[in-house]
Amino acid sequence: MRPTFILTLLAVSLLSGCAGSSSHLLGTARAPIDPAQVQIYRTPPAHFERIATLDASSGARFFHGSQATDADAIQRLKEAAAKVGANGVLLTLVGDEPSGSIGLGFGGGGYSRNTAVNGEASGAAPLVRTGAHGLAIYVPAQR
Repeated sequence: MRPTFILTLLAVSLLSGCAGSSSHLLGTARAPIDPAQVQIYRTPPAHFERIATLDASSGARFFHGSQATDADAIQRLKEAAAKVGANGVLLTLVGDEPSGSIGLGFGGGGYSRNTAVNGEASGAAPLVRTGAHGLAIYVPAQR
């Protein structure tokens, strides 16, 4: 196999395998709902019930995330909240998190008569993922 193909395959594997979500129950879970029914709150509503803590992330990217990766991580939070029956997510943090780095190095050398030559080069690029953290909540209907 060609080294370029192997490096490309490795990079794609690393970048695609870093997304997901998790939850930790704090209260009683409810029946699952459609993620489209889950509302995002940046400030706490007047009345709510805590159901679970949530963590989610987008796939890894080079350098910095974007609005698209923020939206992806928040959507994963909504999906995780819907699974435990929460109709809201109180966001606590959305932002870039380190996820590793990819490095590449190469070198070579040669000798001819009385002259020796060698050289090397290397580099690395950071990988980040957008992480989102929040609280799955149930907000009762307002009367």
